[in-house]
Amino acid sequence: MKTDTRIWASLPIPTLMIDAEDKIADINPAAEGFFNASAKSVTGVPVWDMVAVDFPIEDSFARARAQETALFVNDVDVGSGHRAPQKSALEIAPLQGIPGYMIMMISARELTGRMTQNHSVKSAAKSAIGMAEMLAHEIKNPLAGITGAAQLLSMNLDADELELTDLIVAESRRIVKLLDRVEQFGNLTEPVRAPVNLHDVLDRARRSALLGFGSQMKIIEDYDPSLPVAMGDKDQLLQVVLNLLKNASEAAGDGGGTIRLHSYFEHSFRMRRADGTGQSLPLQIEVIDDGPGLPENIRGDVFDPFVSGRENGTGLGLALVSKIISEHDGWISVESVPGHTVFRISLPRAATAKPNSTTES
Repeated sequence: MKTDTRIWASLPIPTLMIDAEDKIADINPAAEGFFNASAKSVTGVPVWDMVAVDFPIEDSFARARAQETALFVNDVDVGSGHRAPQKSALEIAPLQGIPGYMIMMISARELTGRMTQNHSVKSAAKSAIGMAEMLAHEIKNPLAGITGAAQLLSMNLDADELELTDLIVAESRRIVKLLDRVEQFGNLTEPVRAPVNLHDVLDRARRSALLGFGSQMKIIEDYDPSLPVAMGDKDQLLQVVLNLLKNASEAAGDGGGTIRLHSYFEHSFRMRRADGTGQSLPLQIEVIDDGPGLPENIRGDVFDPFVSGRENGTGLGLALVSKIISEHDGWISVESVPGHTVFRISLPRAATAKPNSTTES
């Protein structure tokens, strides 16, 4: 059976109608995006073949049907055939007037709360960077004096003693380079926005990586050819992807590994701000690698300034990535276990873009 078309199409989250035999009777357009499948192709398919829930839900679902009551399951991992599980909330209720039929709504990755936290993190990061910029400026002057003094001392030392002054000079210069990066981070310009074909950005980043730091890696393209154009700064978005590719390559080490660049369109992904307003972020880019994964003690803080999982790392690469994506009104997240790390970027599409647009920029 079919529901009222206008109401069904207007529902903003993935919604399924399930018949008395636990088979899918219909899905709305948001669910088509969630499953990456048409309503026609999934009609008649057992629901638990399409919806993977990290929770013993079948018995609870059966009881809710028998008692004609609603069922709410929060903070469970829900996946489908084409994507990894993600934290979601399930809302299930009987369909009035049709015995045995149930409605299931999947609140997929709504960012209420997390967005408030993100604003707090952004404010803290901005304050930290402002302090770091001030310190960088103040520290560079005495460092120049220390370097000069060490060089003067070296002119009157024996060869055996030069190692100490050479160490002072080398370490002072290394600190200056770090301070230069801090200042560069704080001076990032506002993005100059224009329609951007994200696949052009991914291709340029892939070619650059294979010619340089990622020459030992295998980089696979897995693109949705119908992905609409985004509105953004092409050079800054290229910098984001290059940073993610470089991190994945460095994590793999000399042995190399595989990186997959994945793009897809997700109708249901929305970001809700602290003031209650929301924004659709349907354009998804994933950089997936099979390296050792992020250290467990920093997984929740990798986008904060000065947090690094590498020895002598500055901890500014991912902080810069997060800052650029935030300036593009987007969202970045990471999921990481040994052998599978996914950095996911979610962006708004250009206002003039249509779902099947293939406009080049």
